[in-house]
Parts: sequence; structure tokens; C-alpha cells
Amino acid sequence: MADSADTTDRTGTTGGSPAGRQLQVETHGLDVIGDADRKGTPRTLFWPWFGANVSVLGLSYGAFVLGFGISFWQALVAGVIGIVFSFLLCGFVGVAGKRGSAPTMVLSRAAYGVRGNRLPSVVSWMLTVGWETVLCSLATLATATVFDRLGWGGGTGTKVVALVLVGALTVVGGVMGFDVIMRLQTVITVVTGVLTLVYVVLVADHVHWSTVSAVPAGSAQEFIGALVFMMTGFGLGWVNAAADYSRYLPRSSSSRGVVGWTTFGASVAPLLLLVFGLLLAGSSAGLETAVAADPIGALTTILPTWFLVPFAVVAVLGLVGGAVLDIYSSGLALLSAGLRVPRYLAALVDGVLMIAGSVYIVFVADDFLGQFMGFLTTLGVPIAAWCGVMLADLLLRRRDYDEGDLYRPGGRYGDLPATPLLLTLAATAAGWGLVTNSAANWLEWQGYLLGPLGLGGRSGSWAYANLGVLIALATGFLGTLALGRGRVRAQEGAPPSPGADAGTIA
Repeated sequence: MADSADTTDRTGTTGGSPAGRQLQVETHGLDVIGDADRKGTPRTLFWPWFGANVSVLGLSYGAFVLGFGISFWQALVAGVIGIVFSFLLCGFVGVAGKRGSAPTMVLSRAAYGVRGNRLPSVVSWMLTVGWETVLCSLATLATATVFDRLGWGGGTGTKVVALVLVGALTVVGGVMGFDVIMRLQTVITVVTGVLTLVYVVLVADHVHWSTVSAVPAGSAQEFIGALVFMMTGFGLGWVNAAADYSRYLPRSSSSRGVVGWTTFGASVAPLLLLVFGLLLAGSSAGLETAVAADPIGALTTILPTWFLVPFAVVAVLGLVGGAVLDIYSSGLALLSAGLRVPRYLAALVDGVLMIAGSVYIVFVADDFLGQFMGFLTTLGVPIAAWCGVMLADLLLRRRDYDEGDLYRPGGRYGDLPATPLLLTLAATAAGWGLVTNSAANWLEWQGYLLGPLGLGGRSGSWAYANLGVLIALATGFLGTLALGRGRVRAQEGAPPSPGADAGTIA
């Protein structure tokens, strides 16, 4: 079976929590969602995507991107392109979910083979666990900062309690599954949206356009680096999970609607928050520096005391909104990587790892931004390579996926096809050779191609452009278009698969 402890068949006709049923732990794992459990319209995708990206962390990205040494207008263009383009990729992957009704990393088996897909599944799992850890840590630090400003104590005890509460809320949402997540995201969207608008109004007088407009322009390389950073910080951090929510839609749903509502829902809040974040950071060099150390807590320094508690609410809810989606998808990725346990147990395992990682960030690490950027670029390269392969494979397909063969190593999609795996490894190797991060010592080995290619080495002008992410994406996409056409045609010309459970694996 798709999930070794699942009580449903692979079509999932009895396993979920359909509309109108009392909320319960979702039993769907890697199985295909059956027709009876598919529901909603593409418009309903707005809620989870908006709720996951309305976090006030979006304001901090204004400081992050100006830190590349570029002007307000350069930062704005880099942000708009990076956010919209990267979430557009999520929208395209979401179409695969609507067509195949299975999790993203199961549908990826069509390109990588049933067991060959375990490699990108492991990378996807690492990325989502990393993101949920970052978001949980930031929510904990933000709570401690607010308590400290109020004189209620923001020390170790406060951090421990905050971490336990944030971790528990995130884990419960991820364990309960799709229906709880959809309802939770609707609440988060409304509450955080309103309170974020109040925050903007309260701190608007800290914006000084004359100071912002005086920020000098940077080089083309610095602009590209900022653009790539925005891509990895937003859409490329979600693309490996983009089909996990559209898979519940009826297959008759509009593909354009899936792309449009995913892109719009995910992009609109980050775009608005980025603009105001750029204005705030560009108005105060001190705030820009403080955000690098404490991305959420630094934003409280310009707030009136009476709004600190509401700010803590909006900060925590916004971050939890993203973490809940991450822990749900990380559990699915862990199952796809080969762990044979129920979905809810996989999510629980990831929750334990999330809390352990958060303990390190909150109580041990002394440099958030450097480690964060290193994490984004390092895992952003292989995910970009996977995304290129996945999108090209989807573009080449004219028919829906054969559901049974997605779980059958001897089926049309194969077991360990060499071409997509070698292409991904080559794209990743090239990508890592073209990215650098001096703030994270454990990444000093990267950038090994910058010198041989005449790009100035690890200290040259191209060192922080992070071209490797774009190269990996393009290599995966173009390589699959060139080398995968015949394989896809052979797959689609194969006879229908046998019974649902003949020769299948999880």
C-alpha cells in the first residue's frame, strides 16, 4: 500500500476527512485521493497559500535584500520578479497535483522512477524540515523579545514556554492533516491580515523617503544575487510541496485556475510586505542591521508598547501558518523517501526534529542571517534542479498519470532511470560551484567553479550573485526537454497497469 498503516485502498475512497465530516486525523498518506474525497475549486487554494506567506517575516526581507548593496528600486524589481516567478513555478507544479491527485514527491516518480525518486524526496524532506525549524525558531524569538520589552521577562524560561507552545500548535496541525490545515489557514489569513495592516499604519511615520531614495545603486551581480535570494526564500522553498494541496481538487478543475490562484495567493502578501519592509529598512541603517540578528524582534523596536501583544499574535500566527504546511509536506516527503509508517507519525517525527533544531537556533547559534542564507542557497540548488526536471517532464506529458505505476518499480515509470538522476546530480554539482556564503563557515567548499570559469573566484564580483540556482534550474529543465521526450512517449504508449496492488511499494 502507499502508506503501510493506511486503512484505505490506493484510491483513498474512505481515508480522508471530507467536507461535512467531523474533524479527525487524516489517514491519507502517499495514496491517490479518490473521486469521493476530491473537493473545492482552484479559488480555495488562495487560503493555504496566503496564510502560509502573510508572515511579518516578509517585512524583514526588505532588510535582507538591501543588504546585497542595491538601491530601493533595484531591490523592488528583484523582489517582484523573484517572488512572482518562483511562485509561478509552484503554480505549474500544482497542476500536476490536480492531474494526479497524489503528493508532489509521488508524482515526481514519473520523472525519476519509483525508487530513484527517493533522492529528491530526501532533499525535499531536508528543505521542509529546515524551513519549519526556522519558522518555529523565529516565532519563539519574537515572543521572547515582546515579553522582554513589556518587562515580563524574555529569558530562557519564556523561550522554553514559547517554543513548547509554538511547536505543539505546529505539530498538531501537521498531524491532523489537510482539513484542519485549511480551516486553520483561513483563520490565520484573516487575523494576520488585519493586524499586519495595523502594524503598517502604526510605524508609517518611520518611513523617510529622502533617506530611502538616497541608498546608492549596486552592480548587476548584486542585483542578480538579491533576485536569486528572493526566489529561494519564497517560491523555491515551496515548489517541492506545491501539489500537496491541489491534489484534493477535482480533476475537472481549471489548470489555469490552479496556476493563477496559487501564484496570486502566495505572492500578494509577500509583495506588499516587501515594499513596506524596503521603506522601513531603507529609512534606518540601524533597523536594517538589527533585522539581520533578530528578523522579527527587531520590528518591535519601532512599535508603541500597547501594540506589542497584538504584534506577538500576528508574528506567531503568521510563522505557524507556514510551519504547519511545511510539517505536513515534510511528513509526505519522508514517506516518499522510503519510511514505512502512517503519515501522522511521519509528521510527528518531523515535529521532534523541528523542536530539536529550534533549540539549537534559539539557545546556541549566534548568527541567524548567515546560517539562514547558507541553508537557502545550499538546498536551493538541488531543489531548483529537481524543479527544472519536474516542470519539463510535466510539459512533455499529454496524458494523466497512471496511478498504479506510480507505486510499481516494474511499471512504466521505471525504478532507477539513470538519465534524470545523473542530470540532477550534474546540475547540482554545477550549481554548488557557482554559489558562495562567507557567513557560514561550513559552506566554504562552495564556489569551486567561479575561478576556472573566469568569474573572479570566491572573492570576485560574481561570488554572491548565486548564479548556481539559476544554472541548476535551467540545466534540469532544458536537459529533460532534450533527453526525456522519448522516455515520456514510451511511458504514455504503454498498456494500462494491472491491479492496484500488484508489485507495488510505498
